[in-house]
Amino acid sequence: MQLIDTHTHLFVEQFDEDRAEAVQRAIDAGITKFFLPHIDSETTEAFYELCHQFPQYMFPLMGVHPSSIKEDYKKELDHVFKQYEIVKDRIPQAKFYGVGEIGIDLYWDKTHLKEQQDAFIQQLLFAKDQQLPIIIHARDSFNELFELVDKHNDDKLTGIFHCFTGNEQQAQHIIDYGGFKMGLGGVLTFKNSGLDKVVKQFDLSHFVLETDSPYLAPTPHRGKRNESTYLTLVAQKLANVFETDLKTVADLTTQNAKAIFGI
Repeated sequence: MQLIDTHTHLFVEQFDEDRAEAVQRAIDAGITKFFLPHIDSETTEAFYELCHQFPQYMFPLMGVHPSSIKEDYKKELDHVFKQYEIVKDRIPQAKFYGVGEIGIDLYWDKTHLKEQQDAFIQQLLFAKDQQLPIIIHARDSFNELFELVDKHNDDKLTGIFHCFTGNEQQAQHIIDYGGFKMGLGGVLTFKNSGLDKVVKQFDLSHFVLETDSPYLAPTPHRGKRNESTYLTLVAQKLANVFETDLKTVADLTTQNAKAIFGI
């Protein structure tokens, strides 16, 4: 059985003490590919270091996280776009597999909504030009994001709505775009999230698996550091939701991830 973690931040400081061991645990558990969404300029070097450390397993994505969009966001965008020019000289993979993590986050701070909107559109248009998928962060911001994606959606726009926790109508809206999957992680395992009931209304072909480690660890590790090894717990929960076996979930979600990232 092979699994793909489509969203993991294994390069952040929470893994500084045991990064190599955490990656190896996940590999031993059957996770064969790790997609790494970039955060901002402060994490770039650690991000590149991990790409060098496990080049056959790490698939880098480059973008600016919406929580890092402040007054000086244009500097962050310039930094990100420059990485696409120099990537061949920086990492063994010599390319980025998507533009992310981008989006709008209105949970922590609504102060910079306009800046987040502009940064999102710029990166979305760049992704379309580069024929790359986008990884969308949508925390308390589905309506704001739908308004923007509705305007720019076409057959060139693909990607993943990361950490999907929406309702049935929002899931259908995403599916209707035609080129997007929804990322499922630890929240699916939370007892009172209700996400399992939403997910069950749709076909498995619309979902990929993720951890968002070190955040949102699944039950029974909720509240502790998340790591890619725990992807197996999310996969098992999804198998339970669809009343199928783990291998079926692994095969289908892996196929879905490969389709989005073109690998």
